[in-house]
Amino acid sequence: MGKHTFSIGGVHPHDSKISRGCAIEPLPLAPVVYISVAQHIGAPSVPCVQVGDKVKVGQVIAEPGGFVSAFIHSSVSGTVKSIGPRADLAGRPATHIEIEVEGDEWLEGIDTGDTLVTKIPEDNKAIIEKIRQGGVVGLGGATFPTHVKLSPPPGSKCERVIINGCECEPYLTSDFRTLLEKGEQVVVGAAILKQVMGNVPCTVAIEENKPEAIAHIKEVIARLGYEGIEVMPMKMRYPQGGEKQLIDAVMHRQVGSGALPISVGAVVQNVATALAVYDAVQKNKPIVDNSVTVTGECFPRQANLLVRVGTPLRYIVDYLGGVPADAAKIISGGPMMGRAVANLDAATVKGTGALLFLTAAQTRRAPESHCIRCGKCADACPMGLEPFLLNKLSRNMDLEALEANAAQDCIECGCCLYSCPAHIPLLDIIRQGKGAVLGAIRARAAAAKAAAEAAKNN
Repeated sequence: MGKHTFSIGGVHPHDSKISRGCAIEPLPLAPVVYISVAQHIGAPSVPCVQVGDKVKVGQVIAEPGGFVSAFIHSSVSGTVKSIGPRADLAGRPATHIEIEVEGDEWLEGIDTGDTLVTKIPEDNKAIIEKIRQGGVVGLGGATFPTHVKLSPPPGSKCERVIINGCECEPYLTSDFRTLLEKGEQVVVGAAILKQVMGNVPCTVAIEENKPEAIAHIKEVIARLGYEGIEVMPMKMRYPQGGEKQLIDAVMHRQVGSGALPISVGAVVQNVATALAVYDAVQKNKPIVDNSVTVTGECFPRQANLLVRVGTPLRYIVDYLGGVPADAAKIISGGPMMGRAVANLDAATVKGTGALLFLTAAQTRRAPESHCIRCGKCADACPMGLEPFLLNKLSRNMDLEALEANAAQDCIECGCCLYSCPAHIPLLDIIRQGKGAVLGAIRARAAAAKAAAEAAKNN
């Protein structure tokens, strides 16, 4: 068990799953929620409610702002108090819809019962439309609109659906608890995705440090009788749950530079996304809540909470006893790929999966010294890049050389930083270079499009 893994790089941090025994518990409703219209990859959504409107749980409050965009629904019932800029997790201003909570009245037609619905509709186009209307996005971190991923471009064909249950980031346990507590719904969601993509084989990938989840999902698949769905135990290795790494481990195919997973016949969806697909298709329930791990050795009460989208972080922390005195940093996500929370008054979004509390000793970086050309960062890079070179090019902002050396392919996993004996902040520096390269690529594409349109008009 657990022999499957990717072929390039990777590291082995301690998994620190100290909240794994905490069942998911619903967080009581906050008095006010702040729902961002920019909580997915692509164009921000456009508010379709006004100040003073009464809304119910599950009601659309913002519509897609483009093809790659998503519907946003009210996570509570109450009155819209304001629509305007508010600081997000990073402290950047983004439009939020403020709703004062009044009861918990759900929109008509949403099935909030626990009865499992296993019969899948036959109309795949109608299924994808339900997923679109439900505002379903990837909940593994990228928040890419799911209906877009399920509509491959002409000439592309899916050969396998992969459900990502690895949860390889240290400390995170919400996906593990979802597999244990909502395994039936996840499997039905996987069967829906499998059908939509042409009844291709489906693999549920789970790391070997979750034997209970592996056994449970195998039992559920056998009991529900869906054919063509398998569980594949994976080696415990970071970043096993990275999309390209998972495709390599399951299908032994490498996604090329700048290419999408569908280019090698793969469609990857997170466990929580499969659950959201089930809810949208079988229950008419849009994404209005998600499971959030709250953890850290210094945090007195470990928890996995079911949190309504738009809940202020401070409300969550206060519910569990407040910020510990020895907590020096709060991270949204895990310690490898998560981002520091600059604003505890910010609100959760669909993709919020964890709040991690770290002490000063856990976050203190050793003094940076000179690169000794040991190559450990290159050995650890799961994308086959040369972080020591990208570090130098990023410091000099040599965009042409950065692009030629595929800085844009960096998945920001932090393996290079983790493995560097010189304690060079490789991830931070390369991230800046990658951002500049992606900006240049987008600008070049926009200029080419404009030139093509001008030529067409002439």
